[in-house]
Amino acid sequence: MAQILLAVLLVLACAYALPDLARWRDFSWLQVWLAQWTRASGDAARPRFAAVLLPLLLFVVCELIEFVLDHVLFGLPGFAFAVVVLFYCWGPRDLDADIDAVLQAPDSDRRLAAAQALRADGAAAPLPFESAPLVEATFAAALSRWFGVLFWFVVLGPAGALGYRIVQLLARHPGFADHIDANQGELLERTARILDWAPAHLVALTLALVSDFDAVIKTWRDYHAAHGKGYFTLDLGFLGAIAKAGIDADVEAGDGYASDVSNPLVELADAQRVLRRILVGWLALIALVALIVLTH
Repeated sequence: MAQILLAVLLVLACAYALPDLARWRDFSWLQVWLAQWTRASGDAARPRFAAVLLPLLLFVVCELIEFVLDHVLFGLPGFAFAVVVLFYCWGPRDLDADIDAVLQAPDSDRRLAAAQALRADGAAAPLPFESAPLVEATFAAALSRWFGVLFWFVVLGPAGALGYRIVQLLARHPGFADHIDANQGELLERTARILDWAPAHLVALTLALVSDFDAVIKTWRDYHAAHGKGYFTLDLGFLGAIAKAGIDADVEAGDGYASDVSNPLVELADAQRVLRRILVGWLALIALVALIVLTH
């Protein structure tokens, strides 16, 4: 667990200190591979079948590479491999940079244009420059870019992070739509929601701890009561609802020296601060587990 914490800290440090390295997070090879498979096979079923099995295949390959490297030179190559894979799967866009681009834009037109980078992959409708959509989109982006990758990296190592990112891309990135039919797309989307379920709930719990606990928990309960599906479903819409409730409560309490919950810039700036608190909370939890493991 200590190695996991160190790997995460190194990736965060690299992302902050060397933002230009983000250009290496390029998954175009995946599109090229699927396109070549399509042309070579001449059978529509085969590439789509391959697209569904691809995350599992890459997961197994990544696990094998990690296993081999962990048994060479005291595991140092395995640790380096884990850091590289986590960095590769982080993002791929820098969430802080995208938020800062909105906050620092000099006029409303450029703020609106910058805000579109916070939309989910494949979203057709433009993101309106309003408090609620901005906060919800920012938390959804944080789940996909940060917390989902981090959760599965902690649970399953670099193979977990890579598997999560590949499923997210195949299920939601428009660049892969031509190679995946409706049935396979539905299966991939369901898998993506399954992989998002645990980290989304952990984000919700951490949000309650670092924000207004009562407001977050009440909104969480109200959301599930209104939709009548219970807590153990793949409906993750609660995350946007509780994010808005938590940010509103923070802003009304004067966090960031502003109290206007209708101001999108104020709410977006507070959402950035709260997401950083959540990330720190996750790191503190990993550090606590590492300490417990080391002392036993």
